[in-house]
Amino acid sequence: LVVTERNGRFVLVVRAEHRNSIPGLIHGASASGASLYLEPLSTVEVNNEIVAVEEQEAEEVRRILLALTDGYRARAGDLQRTVEAATELDIVQAKARMSMSFNGVRPALSTDGRFELRGARHPLLIPAVARRLPDAGERVARTIEPVASDLLVVPPARALVMTGPNTGGKTVALKTSGLLVLMAQAGLFVPAEPGSRLPVFRSVFADIGDEQSIGANLSTFSWHISSIVETDRALRLPALVLLDEVGNGTDPVEGGALGVAIIDHFRQRGAVVIATTHYETIKSYATSTPGVTCAAFGFEPATFAPTYRLLYGSPGGSLAFEIAARLGLPSAVLDAAHAWRTDKDAKLSDQMARLDHDLQALDHERRLASQARAQAEQAERQLRVREEALRDRETQFSKKLEQRLHEQLREARSEVDKIVEDLRQRAGTLEKKQQRHAAPVPTGVTGELRVSARQALDVIAERVREGGTPPPVGPVALPSGPVVVGDRVEVGPLRLVGVVRSLSGRDADVDVNGKRMRAPTAEVRRIGGAVAPSAPAVTVRMVSRDDAAASGTDLNVIGCTVDEAIDRTDKFLDEAAMQDVRTVRVIHGHGTGRLRQALSGYLNAHPLVLRAAPAPNDMGGGAVTLVELKD
Repeated sequence: LVVTERNGRFVLVVRAEHRNSIPGLIHGASASGASLYLEPLSTVEVNNEIVAVEEQEAEEVRRILLALTDGYRARAGDLQRTVEAATELDIVQAKARMSMSFNGVRPALSTDGRFELRGARHPLLIPAVARRLPDAGERVARTIEPVASDLLVVPPARALVMTGPNTGGKTVALKTSGLLVLMAQAGLFVPAEPGSRLPVFRSVFADIGDEQSIGANLSTFSWHISSIVETDRALRLPALVLLDEVGNGTDPVEGGALGVAIIDHFRQRGAVVIATTHYETIKSYATSTPGVTCAAFGFEPATFAPTYRLLYGSPGGSLAFEIAARLGLPSAVLDAAHAWRTDKDAKLSDQMARLDHDLQALDHERRLASQARAQAEQAERQLRVREEALRDRETQFSKKLEQRLHEQLREARSEVDKIVEDLRQRAGTLEKKQQRHAAPVPTGVTGELRVSARQALDVIAERVREGGTPPPVGPVALPSGPVVVGDRVEVGPLRLVGVVRSLSGRDADVDVNGKRMRAPTAEVRRIGGAVAPSAPAVTVRMVSRDDAAASGTDLNVIGCTVDEAIDRTDKFLDEAAMQDVRTVRVIHGHGTGRLRQALSGYLNAHPLVLRAAPAPNDMGGGAVTLVELKD
């Protein structure tokens, strides 16, 4: 048995002869009458419930829809604005997709009347656009990319007259200029190259095509004139006027004169005029009138096939005979046409052909020059990239060199720390020696070590600041012998290089980069090289306990820079260690906290410092750092 639905109720499909086998209600028969739609009595209540529930569902759906409708009705204005916004977004998206389909550009808006469409293409001739047209068929499959044209009307010129052979592309270029102007003013990108500029026109007029009206008794010529009259009446500046085959459809002499007058009339009124023609009168006007530009579409000299490229400055030729021959016109007809042409016309045609040939050659040279310029610009860009890469490498090398120099400076500081530690170990012996002598102790071993350490650090630091390299490790020694005043020598285990300034017994006063130090002559070795410049002498003496007591246990560095404060603190700690002072105070003040942070980091890393912490409130608090020295 088959279950189906009939009149909103579930029924069984049974054969007519079995209708009495199942008690129930008949809801109809099939088209042939062989089958009946039977609702068994046992399912009547179930179907009734289903129908009732469906009616309730329909009523609930209606109620919900009414509620939604009432809600939308209360916000009809918002709904309208939403629809308008969605429509606007849909239009913007359509514009964007269209622009992407032909790689469009946004033309700049010119305020000086410059009309420049560079590399312009008619949108409907672009395969990506043509395939979307409703009438796209087999012709689209054969479509190739159109040849781009430069359409230029640059002030002071206000008119462009395009000439050239038939089927050369004049009308397509005319339509392209008008269509791209309207696209730009509609907010669309245009199929052109970057650098295109367009004015904003209040009106655009076009007289293109060959329209006739038998009912209005209008011929081709009459229709064109009527269109031009309407254009003149409705013209509102700024305006663009497009004229195809202006003056056509009547006597060539009169039509040419009329075409010149029409172009000049609209130009004088201030409109931008683009026109096409075959008339020699109009060509002569375009090539000889200031404010009018003439351009011709080129052709292949060998085959007379159109190139669809505009040559500016050329009056061009129609090439009627040549194109007729290429299209298959019988040679007898062509010979007769040549015979009917006057000698004057033949000479003029030959001169025009030679002029076109020369202009095409110049255009070819111009294109070659443009390619060479583009290649030179590309090479220049590549050179700039290489120069930037070299500068980056130089910067990285300088950073690495500076890093190595700082590492060597840290090594020198470590060497100084070792010397200071050795100084502390020998301090006791020096103090006992001082106590046995009433007079001040002359500069001895301790002074030598301290000054040598300072000189090593100063020399390397100076080299780092100057961007140079550390002092050479192994200068060439001269033959052994006693040193004399003026010798360039190498001093002590640090191999400091200086000049002997004076001799006193077994000691020598040596000038190292402008600083004096005294060293035993046994540790002074003569070396080669230039003599270093002299510098003021520096007196070195031992500090006694009495002097240290007079200096106190406080160091005030308020007002110092970080470098000055660290230098003074370093010397202060050395003096304190010599005096066996175990606790000192460094007064730096509050300020911005930069000086306190720098001193804290320096003190915690100092080899003589056991610990450094802010002083208690009764000893200065955060403005003072309390330093405890090692034994």
